[in-house]
Amino acid sequence: MTDDTHTIRSGGLAATIKAHGAELCSLKDGGGVEFVWQAGPAWPRHAPLLFPIVGRLANDELRHRGKTYRMTQHGFARDSRFAWGARDASRCTLVLEDSEATRALYPFAFRLTAAYTIDESGLDLSLTIANTGNETLPASLGGHPAFNWPLQPEMAKESYALTFANAEPSPVRRLDGGLLRAAAEPSPVNGTVLPLTERLFADDAIIFDKVESRSARYAATQGTGAWLKMSWRGFRELGVWSKPSGAPFLCIEPWRGYASPAGFDGEFSDKPGLMHIAPGAEEQLSYRIEVGSS
Repeated sequence: MTDDTHTIRSGGLAATIKAHGAELCSLKDGGGVEFVWQAGPAWPRHAPLLFPIVGRLANDELRHRGKTYRMTQHGFARDSRFAWGARDASRCTLVLEDSEATRALYPFAFRLTAAYTIDESGLDLSLTIANTGNETLPASLGGHPAFNWPLQPEMAKESYALTFANAEPSPVRRLDGGLLRAAAEPSPVNGTVLPLTERLFADDAIIFDKVESRSARYAATQGTGAWLKMSWRGFRELGVWSKPSGAPFLCIEPWRGYASPAGFDGEFSDKPGLMHIAPGAEEQLSYRIEVGSS
């Protein structure tokens, strides 16, 4: 245990979390397989938390009651140091509260709590946003975990697929300049299966804004080797992203919210996709990473 990181364990699994961003930076099984991308040169993050926005605002500007605030892509939580709460062998909590620094970017009172719990088969992350102020809190929240792709170095990237719990026939959304395109596109999912190739991400993230599933399994299609399953509660959208340049990671991102639609330039509280949390109320969202080998 240090002030900067904490490692939790159960059975053969071990997860390490950083105070910076309350970010998961390692998840290993008993055989030493590392599931989390190790923040290499292609992308310097592991699994950032996206708050108080997901994606980008037009011109990186948040407008509220006649004032304009600078709010860059995915918000400030991922670059903020959280305070440690309880820490023990299999669980830890971290807390970020509004401050003078956050109110200069986002003029609202809040408390964001991240609680990690590990068991013998996986890791749970519970996220709670509390409105500690006197006005409605408009916010988005997202996970952005990056996993090694391939999970095992000897496997080809194209041998992997993402298999959803349900069929995903609804059109998907894509980005243009970081903003949500007006027109939807046909789903790249074949029934429940999204075959993974680098060219899928030529137009940035694939955004499932009408996702039917609440879980997806990431594994080699022949069914051998390490695998993981992401499941989520409270999140309504899902992003899937990698860099098309051959970067060896895949992000599976449960979201509550998304980038501003192209052409939207209004009050932040009117932005599509936001939660609106009443004073004294809270919203809880969670995801689980289950891992194994076959």
